[in-house]
Amino acid sequence: MKKYDAELEYQMRNFFETLSEKDKRHYAAIEARKVGYGGQLYMERILGCSARTIQRGQAELASNDKPLPEGRIRHPGGGRKPFDKKKSV
Repeated sequence: MKKYDAELEYQMRNFFETLSEKDKRHYAAIEARKVGYGGQLYMERILGCSARTIQRGQAELASNDKPLPEGRIRHPGGGRKPFDKKKSV
């Protein structure tokens, strides 16, 4: 397994934090594959993400029958509703 120097790891972490959730999964999966054996664990430690995140990114990138989704990452209408829109109990 090849390791990156400390400066590059720092830059990778900073770049990783600027990405959307989907892009984080894909970036972590690609970097883990580039490293080779032990790459998943190495990326977990460098990027601070979970093994499940990397595995999900690998699965999304491997699925050739279904193109990657474009546009919104989350479904519309999700998230917490504004306080004035809540129903009174």
